[in-house]
Amino acid sequence: MSLTGVVRPYGDTTGDGRVQLSFTLPVPFGDEAERARAEGAALQLAAKMGMDPAMVVHAKGMGPDFTFFIVYGRVGHVVDLSAVTVAEREFPVLPAAEVNLRIRSALGRKLVVVGACIGTDAHTVGIDAILNVKGHAGEKGLEYYREIRVVNMGSQVGVPDLVARAAAEHADAVLVSQVVTQRDAHLTNTREMAAGFRAAFGPDRPLLVVGGPRFDPGAAHDLGVDKIFGRGTTPREVASYLVHALASPGGYGGSGGWNPPGRGRGGPGDGIPPGGAGGVRGDGIPPGKEGRQHEC
Repeated sequence: MSLTGVVRPYGDTTGDGRVQLSFTLPVPFGDEAERARAEGAALQLAAKMGMDPAMVVHAKGMGPDFTFFIVYGRVGHVVDLSAVTVAEREFPVLPAAEVNLRIRSALGRKLVVVGACIGTDAHTVGIDAILNVKGHAGEKGLEYYREIRVVNMGSQVGVPDLVARAAAEHADAVLVSQVVTQRDAHLTNTREMAAGFRAAFGPDRPLLVVGGPRFDPGAAHDLGVDKIFGRGTTPREVASYLVHALASPGGYGGSGGWNPPGRGRGGPGDGIPPGGAGGVRGDGIPPGKEGRQHEC
């Protein structure tokens, strides 16, 4: 099949332009008159959206004042495949062994990741799928990686608490999952988080990564974060991006890797004794701030 031609939606026969659309209207679906009015409203909306002819193939009341519809009909629009823009991944997806090797070579220590669901979001499925050792889609989570130390703060974490924990752990990267999207809560929370880290760290803040099913991957700059992952993201993709951004020449950390504020490399000539500075242990973890660590 050509990927540069013009195509039409397919329903019953090739190129017939038939599509199926679902939506909810704030109209009751009670007695016979209300049902007829509700279906008429759905057909009116479908017609205004360019579906002609259209038919209501399913309608169901949702409480006393709302109705859910599925409408099936024909549209005259076509799709020009040559005009479709696809964002190319800017980094290769690496096996776990390569991720560990690059972190060890570039940083000389473990890469520290702090993850959380912020605001009122209590859905940890997404963040756990990326962080927990059991992982997702047949891939192990970041806890599996020997050279990554994971601190999973769980759900409903306030931005000040996340900023404080990231500072205490000397985090290289902060991963935030947002599943609740009502009234664009995911966008509001992300902007608040970005502002909190900007105020606390200035230009030396950790790498900020957010993910969720309703994010636009191209909106990272507008939201004040470094990377957005959408639905279907796997742990290996996230691990590979962290290496690309923090442990690669020309990345966030440059050729020598990334050093969060307060963390000493303990190398010769930097004036910091081996074992770090400011009470930081040799592995970069402040006393009493070990968090969760898994090595496999």
